[in-house]
Amino acid sequence: MQERHSDRQSYFNEQALTTKRYVIPFIQEICRINAETTILEIGCGEGGNLMPFVEMGCERVVGVDINKGKIDNAKAFFKEVENTNNLELVVEDIYNADNLGKFDLIIMRDVLEHIYDQEKFMTHVKRYLKTDGKFFLGFPPWQNPFGGHQQMARNKWVSKMPFIHLLPYKLYRFLLKKAGETQGRINDLIEIKDTQISIEQFERIIKKAGYHTEKRTFYFINPNYEIKFNLKPRVQSKFISSLPYLRNFFITTNYYVLSLKLI
Repeated sequence: MQERHSDRQSYFNEQALTTKRYVIPFIQEICRINAETTILEIGCGEGGNLMPFVEMGCERVVGVDINKGKIDNAKAFFKEVENTNNLELVVEDIYNADNLGKFDLIIMRDVLEHIYDQEKFMTHVKRYLKTDGKFFLGFPPWQNPFGGHQQMARNKWVSKMPFIHLLPYKLYRFLLKKAGETQGRINDLIEIKDTQISIEQFERIIKKAGYHTEKRTFYFINPNYEIKFNLKPRVQSKFISSLPYLRNFFITTNYYVLSLKLI
């Protein structure tokens, strides 16, 4: 298993840097982010993605996660940061978070692919978005070489094997067990297989849920790989990006900015 999955402070810093360098500029091509902007991150984990918004002095920066341990880590990491009066970190299931209010911007990066019933989720989340608000999502298509997050595996060979997550359930589970993965880790990897999402599935969901796509970009080399692997981000070619279904195998992440479709 890669060090970044056990060193949470490093992961926090990695998230913060990718969001600052790539996510915020991507969003700002559609809308301004300034001291009056309110931000909600769903599935914030340790809160690394929120750091740049806190530093920018955004009016309200809220992170929600169902995992108390991750929120506890986030609070510890942010203790080292000055001027966090605009930051709120909340332990809650988003379906029960009735008092959050509405936001100018909602962000989710590498979270949607972990959620069951994404159509229900995308419909529910609309209640937290202002009428003219924007919704940023970044997620890896399931069929890409490491779309199963197998890099989480402790076995060094399994963690580096592309496409093994596409094996049938029984064979994939057997391979993980033979590689010495714990039952808990196997369950985590199988859960990601359960919640898999492709570009086509996502776009059907957002159309049905009443969103409009303001901007989308498909990456051959994920912007996050600059920090992880020292690889320069690279947008996928227009030709590959135009091929439904097949493109999922050659795109490591998608960036979208959505808005509410006004009737």
